[in-house]
Amino acid sequence: MPQTLETLTRQMGSMESIHSVVRTMKTLSVINSAPYEQAGRAIEAYHQTVLDGLHAFLRSTGPLNVPVQEVSEKVFVVFGSDHGLCGSYNEVLAAHLSAQIATEGGGAPTVLCVGAQMADALADRSIEVERLFLPPASVDGIGRLANLLTQHLDEIRQKAHPSDIAVNLTFTARGDGGGQVTKSVPLLPLGDALLHDLQKEPWESRSLPTFSMQARELFLSLIRGFVFASLFKASAEAMVTENAARLALMQQAEQSIEDRLEALRSDANALRQSGITTELLDVIIGFEALRKTGKKTSAPRET
Repeated sequence: MPQTLETLTRQMGSMESIHSVVRTMKTLSVINSAPYEQAGRAIEAYHQTVLDGLHAFLRSTGPLNVPVQEVSEKVFVVFGSDHGLCGSYNEVLAAHLSAQIATEGGGAPTVLCVGAQMADALADRSIEVERLFLPPASVDGIGRLANLLTQHLDEIRQKAHPSDIAVNLTFTARGDGGGQVTKSVPLLPLGDALLHDLQKEPWESRSLPTFSMQARELFLSLIRGFVFASLFKASAEAMVTENAARLALMQQAEQSIEDRLEALRSDANALRQSGITTELLDVIIGFEALRKTGKKTSAPRET
């Protein structure tokens, strides 16, 4: 069915409205990314401070012999998105976690999920979520989320005592060349490589480190700080990547809308030109008809 000029005009109006929404979402994605990037850089400094504290602790107490404990429970913390308009962000994470669980085997792990839409994506993979956390709506919310996760992990660890728990963080991070990559980062127990490197690292200051707290309490406090910083960093990186994914999709949508608008404008111009041509032809045909009629009435009669 051929389209009328009125129909094309309505379609162009609708596309221009959608174009305005897409440009707004694109601008918001750019604006929202900056604070999360700053938060990620800030937590890097805090994370390094915690590592310096562990270094000082090990320097003061000597080599730390951590007894090897049996891991009775595996815990996965998954950072998803609830804000939408970022493509298959949650589905890719769910597929990655499902593959990792299948590879490691064993019993069903405990899954802590950030984001209701992420929980739905995990449910589609038959992965049960033990507890759901709301994703941060701002930079201030990252600290809230990291605190809640730290407390809940501590509760799980206390229930598993005297056994240990293994905690992995699963999130989407920025890859080389501006792409996205799904990461699984082991959090607990502390890796032997990390403790070994800290023990081997020389103490550069001439003042020897010392502390007045109980060694066990200080060590647990440093571990909590390490866990908090790692959770904060993963959440901030996930939020930056989410906004980058949304920005990329909005750019694609904007290009598609602009192409569609150009096609609609071209069709509308062609339809207007066709209408003008038709009207001109009607005027010309009418004029020619009137001229021929006038010639017949003015012709002399034969006698």
